Amino acid sequence: MHHSRKPTVWTTLFIFISLVFFPVGCQKEVGAGAPAPAFSLSDLSGRPTSLEQHRGRVVLLDFWATWCPPCRVSIPELIEIQNKFAEKGLVILGISMDDPQMVSDDLLRAFKKEAGINYPILRVNEKVLKDYFLDERISIPTMFVIDAKGRITDKLVGFNPGAYEKSVRKLLK
Repeated sequence: MHHSRKPTVWTTLFIFISLVFFPVGCQKEVGAGAPAPAFSLSDLSGRPTSLEQHRGRVVLLDFWATWCPPCRVSIPELIEIQNKFAEKGLVILGISMDDPQMVSDDLLRAFKKEAGINYPILRVNEKVLKDYFLDERISIPTMFVIDAKGRITDKLVGFNPGAYEKSVRKLLK
């Protein structure tokens, strides 16, 4: 007799709560003060956006994808942080890891509008992936916090409520 094992409601709930309330992904420490690799990526209107054009401001790079549940759960917090700190010099740049063959710019624009995302979304390329993740396994969401002088001050992997704001806030004082 063969029984299929279906996850119980409790198992499913535990997995969901773990994804929402605990950081997801592997973290590798970034050396304090490492210069952030320069880049120029296109936004959803095709306009180039570079890291250099935001020098003098604190930048939060969010590597994410529409298909990633922890990424989607982190978006409302990022929207709130952008609202709260934009006037103090914060720039959030969402770097989409979505495959353009699967998720067109039109679909990304619709997702941005539906989610109420109030910061630019850029398309990733291989050079940016290699520059920021080196040879390590990529986990998303991953946030790189870059100070006004262009140095990486923090790398946050997974959804960890409050961690993004805490990291940004110390640079905006």
